[in-house]
Amino acid sequence: MTLDDAAAARAASDALHARVLSMIRAFELARPMPEPFDALAVDLSRFQHRRVPGYARLCAARGVDVRTITRAGQAPAVPADAFKLSRVFAFDDAEASVTFRTSGTTVGARGAHPMRHTRSYDAAALAFGRAMLAPDLPPQTPVIVIGPSAEEAPDSSLAHMCDLFAREMQGGGVGAAFVRAGAIDLAGLRARIGALRPGERAIVLATSFALVHMIDALAPELDGALALPAGSRVMQTGGFKGRAREVSADDLARDVARVFRIEPRWIAGEYGMTELSSQFWEATIVDPVARRGVYLEPPWARVVPVDPVSLDPVPEGEVGIARIEDLANVDSAFAVQTHDRVRRVHGGFELLGRAAGAAPRGCSIALDEMLSASSRIGP
Repeated sequence: MTLDDAAAARAASDALHARVLSMIRAFELARPMPEPFDALAVDLSRFQHRRVPGYARLCAARGVDVRTITRAGQAPAVPADAFKLSRVFAFDDAEASVTFRTSGTTVGARGAHPMRHTRSYDAAALAFGRAMLAPDLPPQTPVIVIGPSAEEAPDSSLAHMCDLFAREMQGGGVGAAFVRAGAIDLAGLRARIGALRPGERAIVLATSFALVHMIDALAPELDGALALPAGSRVMQTGGFKGRAREVSADDLARDVARVFRIEPRWIAGEYGMTELSSQFWEATIVDPVARRGVYLEPPWARVVPVDPVSLDPVPEGEVGIARIEDLANVDSAFAVQTHDRVRRVHGGFELLGRAAGAAPRGCSIALDEMLSASSRIGP
């Protein structure tokens, strides 16, 4: 990319980020969105078609001319596995300020999501996270992280998000992190909780994996083992597998509530991916009748269940694999095709786990088209 091309790409990217940030700001102020979702999605698809060669190949293989599309759903989605095998970003390598990487090693490679900057990522995560986790908490609420710190895991998007929440939700500084070198510092966690002032509500940010091991370490005396002041909140994220056993979402929430001596409704699940810039949340904290396992989208993201072979949307209420449209993914792929099974329900979507076995056929074909197709439609 020449200097002029790079400058033009940055200018185009900055203009698109500004539009995303306007949406996020409107959400924070409870104002109408400044533009339709599809309008920005179409412009993102054209920008990414110009700047991400693999995406241009995918569009060409699908016979999609991005000059003529009018809706987000008309643009092909990039398979999540492409982040392991291809260059899915719209700028020169040297411009990346951070590269988030997946933790999985099932195909011998970690997915990489470089970002030129994290302004849209940070604004999106904080706006929706605060709204779903702590809309009524004061700005100096202590944050406790049962996971690695951003310093220990600099390429983890989850560690980055937890560090962001700690800085912004407790009014500066970093949250105390209690997973170090893969082990839970239970004594340190107990001391930190014991140091909370009477009635001082706290926010606990934790991976489900860490919570399972914490519960195992505390068993059988779970009731109030790490009691938090009433009204404290817990975010749990990730799968529910431990090294020796699996734990259902309901069982884990029950045990977490017992350990921290809080009501189960104060525990909210968060769903995100390294390949995305937005997250999705259970509404249990903000809606007393919300059902666990149902996640809400922010206005700048959509989750569409699609058929695993055709990748076409399935009828309302049927199970498909998740096509995620994330307008905050300006410099990579605004539409990402995952292997996660989902179903639309009233008010959101239900997360049903990953498709078993090999990648769904539609994802495999799309990945092959992105990596191998040679024709191209001009922007």
